[in-house]
Amino acid sequence: MSGWQPDVLGDGYEQRTLELGPDPDGEGEVAAVVVRRTPREADEVRGAVLYVHGFTDYFFQTDLADFFAAHGLAFLAVDLRKSGRARREGQTAHYTTDLARHDEELDAALAVVVEEHPGLPVVVLAHSTGGLITPLWLDRRRRRLGDVGPVAGLVLNSPWFDLQGTDLQRGPVTQALRLLSKVRPLQELTAGLSIYGPSLHTSGTGEWDFDPAMKPLEGCPVTWGWLNAVRRGHARLHRGLDVGVPSLVLRSRRSDFSSAYSETSDRADIVLDVEHMSRWAGCLGGEVEVAVLDDARHDVFLSLPTPRAAAYDRVGRWLREHGLGEGSFTG
Repeated sequence: MSGWQPDVLGDGYEQRTLELGPDPDGEGEVAAVVVRRTPREADEVRGAVLYVHGFTDYFFQTDLADFFAAHGLAFLAVDLRKSGRARREGQTAHYTTDLARHDEELDAALAVVVEEHPGLPVVVLAHSTGGLITPLWLDRRRRRLGDVGPVAGLVLNSPWFDLQGTDLQRGPVTQALRLLSKVRPLQELTAGLSIYGPSLHTSGTGEWDFDPAMKPLEGCPVTWGWLNAVRRGHARLHRGLDVGVPSLVLRSRRSDFSSAYSETSDRADIVLDVEHMSRWAGCLGGEVEVAVLDDARHDVFLSLPTPRAAAYDRVGRWLREHGLGEGSFTG
């Protein structure tokens, strides 16, 4: 396929821009960007992975790509509209008033995967908000087309399945969002990720060298319009989906919402409530497994070495159990 250009990740990675046309939310022309780990001579490709990032995020995890390559799966990722590589000047980061609009770039990105690797099974891997967006997309795709082929499996890394807080707190917040999203959709709230970003990045206490321009350490601002779209997505999930394929949900054993950094910040999910991930996992439909990982971070693949290795090991076993990948990886 033509159109591949060098990527910001350097040698071994290329990107392709998918133009999507005018933004329904009025922020100019929108696009998505597909990134691929370029094939190596030693690769034995028996399938492929399509990776979808979360909020305040973009694809940069080359170890993740190497892991799947070691299991015989070509790796491609998509930076969604207004996110990471795809965000254009004047656009509000990650902003949409309807998560279903992401179906367009997910369908287009999947088409790229199929053209690059025709006839091979595809595993969709998604993190956090991406872990909400992708099940909704697969459920709509199944209802529209009758099945979700060539997608053969779904792996969700700490998916955002519900709003933090108690049931009593969530109800009034959701009602308020319905009104505020109509009258002030672009009004910003604080992101509340001031501990998480520095705990990951090399400029703070972490080991990961990502671009803070695309993944701000303080988090991207949350808007009323976007958060209302997320709550509508939660409501649809809670009514029950059928993603059409086996699913694996990865989560930390515990959450910690302390406002100050401590050693616990590196050994817990400090962004989302992990109990929600287990509570609502059954709403994906079909065969669902929840893997609880001791000491894992919100992005389990950015955890400290021991829980990170456990996360990779569990995914590797799940792939083998479902005939979707073989091999080993040390990273």
